[in-house]
Amino acid sequence: MPEELHKIHCIPCEGGTPPLLDIDENLLMKEVPGWNLDRTSMHKLKRIFTFKDFKEAMVFVNKIANIAEEEGHHPDLYIFYNQVHIELYTHAVGGLSKNDFIVASKINKI
Repeated sequence: MPEELHKIHCIPCEGGTPPLLDIDENLLMKEVPGWNLDRTSMHKLKRIFTFKDFKEAMVFVNKIANIAEEEGHHPDLYIFYNQVHIELYTHAVGGLSKNDFIVASKINKI
């Protein structure tokens, strides 16, 4: 049974905790459709969202900001007029943690 990541809360990561293994990343990728897994250097989740205009993009970014604050896990956001590029990874572990997939799942629910 697939895990409903959007219903789970992030758990604070400690330095020294290892990043997810490739096999775990592959399993969790099934739970975040539309996201891409970038395994160059540091593993990251990436996704680009396109909107009608800048104003719609900013409404979306503000919704992401609310999720990030609630979860205590913050994505890197890049705004290009009507596009929002998102990168998720866990700085404390130097790669991906389950928290990245939780936040990606919550962003997908917006």
